[in-house]
Amino acid sequence: MSLGRMIELAAAVVILGAGIYFYRRRDKADSYGSQGAVILFVVAAIMAIHALGALDYHPTSAEAQYFKDHRR
Repeated sequence: MSLGRMIELAAAVVILGAGIYFYRRRDKADSYGSQGAVILFVVAAIMAIHALGALDYHPTSAEAQYFKDHRR
């Protein structure tokens, strides 16, 4: 894992912590909860998935062979 990905993962954890903080300090009269906290959860999840490399492009063997054959 590169330094940039570790920093991105740490930022995702911080954003997740902020989401938890905002969700827990919501007004008890509000039955819906904090929409901002839910948005932070989604952003943190996407950042963590990206930092762990799940969104990286991995060509199939057929694609790799095609690129190898058609290289200029």
